[in-house]
Amino acid sequence: MTVGGQAQKPLTSDELFKAARNAAFEEKDDNKAKQLAMQALIQSPQYSEIQVFLGRLYSWHKQYDTAIYHYQKVLAYAPANEEASIAYTDLEYWNDNYDRALSICKDGLTANPTSADLLLRKAKILNALKQYKEASEITNKLLKSNKHNTAALALALSLRDAAVANKIGVSYEYTYFDKQFSQDWHLGSIGYSRYTKMGSVSANVNYANRFGNSGWQGEVDAYPRISKTFYSYVSVGYSPGETVFPTYRAGFSLYANLPRSYEAEAGIRYLNFGSSTYIYTLYLGKYYSNFLFGGRTYITPATGGASQSYSVLARYYFKGADDYIGLTAGSGISPDDRSTSIQYNNKSKLTSRQASLSFNHNLTKVNIISLKAGWINQQYKTDETGNQVNLSIGLQRRF
Repeated sequence: MTVGGQAQKPLTSDELFKAARNAAFEEKDDNKAKQLAMQALIQSPQYSEIQVFLGRLYSWHKQYDTAIYHYQKVLAYAPANEEASIAYTDLEYWNDNYDRALSICKDGLTANPTSADLLLRKAKILNALKQYKEASEITNKLLKSNKHNTAALALALSLRDAAVANKIGVSYEYTYFDKQFSQDWHLGSIGYSRYTKMGSVSANVNYANRFGNSGWQGEVDAYPRISKTFYSYVSVGYSPGETVFPTYRAGFSLYANLPRSYEAEAGIRYLNFGSSTYIYTLYLGKYYSNFLFGGRTYITPATGGASQSYSVLARYYFKGADDYIGLTAGSGISPDDRSTSIQYNNKSKLTSRQASLSFNHNLTKVNIISLKAGWINQQYKTDETGNQVNLSIGLQRRF
C-alpha cells in the first residue's frame, strides 16, 4: 500500500499492541484484538505484556488451555514476571483449582516476595482452603505496610472471626431518658463464640432491666459460609416474657462479597411480642482506602402501609479489622439493635432520629475493647418527643 506515492510504514509491535487494547476495551471486538496481538508477537515473540494480555483475553472467553499456554510461555523466559504470575493465579483461583493457584502464587512470590498483589491473592486462596489463620496473618501484614489497602481490609474483616477459634465477650449498656420513661434502662450481655468448619457460631445471654421489670433472653447466631462470594446469617432467640425482650426473635440474611470492594446483604427479621412482626432489610457497603461506607434500610409491612427506617454508616479503620472509629446516623429503629428493638412492641407509627459514635481498639493481640455513645430523638406520643442517650462498653477476648 502507498500513501502519497510512498509505501506505508509497517506498524511496530507497540503500535499493534495499542491497537489491540483499543479493539478489546473500546471497540469490544476481542477477535480483532487477538489478531492484532498475534501480529505484534510475530515481531516481538518475548513481549511479555502482550502474552499476558492475550492470556487474559482467552481466559475471559473460557479458553483456558490457550490462556495457560501464554502465561507459561512468559514464565518460562521471565520467571519473575509479576503480571503473568497474577493472571495465571487468577485463572486457577476462579476455576476453584485452589491448590494449583497456591503453587503458582508461591512461585510468583519467590521472585517477588514483597508483591502486595500476589500476597493478597495468596490470602484469598488460603481463605478458600479454610486456612484462616495463615490468611489473616497475610492481611495483617499488608495492612501494616499500607493501611489504605482496601481489598486487604475487606478480606481482613471477613477473616476476623475465622482466624481465632474461640471468643468470649461481656458488655453493658446504660440508657437515659429525659421524658419518655422515668427509670433508666440497663442491659448486660455475656457470650461465647466458636469458629467451626461451617462458619462462626455464638451463644449469648442478655439480661435487662426496663420499665421497672427485669428479664433475660437467650440467643444463638451463626454465619455459615456458602462459597468464596456468599455467606449467610442465621439467628434465633427466646425470652420467657414480653415486657423486656420479644418472646421470640429470628433472622436470616444472605451476604455477598462483590467485586470492587462492595458488599451487599438481603434479609428478614422476625419479632414476636404476642403477635408476629416481620421486617425486611437491605444493605450495601463499599470499602474505599481504609474507610467503609454503608447504607441500610428496614421495611416493616403493616395493614395501614409499610414503615421504613434508614441508616448510613461511615467507619475509619486505623490498623486492622478491630481498630476503628465509626459514625452512624439515621431514622427509625432497628430490630438488630437490642437497645431499641423492644419498641417494635409499640404498634403506632412514630418517628425517631438517631446518631451514634463507636470506637473499637485492640488492647492486645487477643483483647478488644468496644465503646459506643448514641442519641435518639424519639416520638413517643403523637405530639411529644423525648431524647434517649445510650452508653455502652464491651470487652472481648480471643483464644
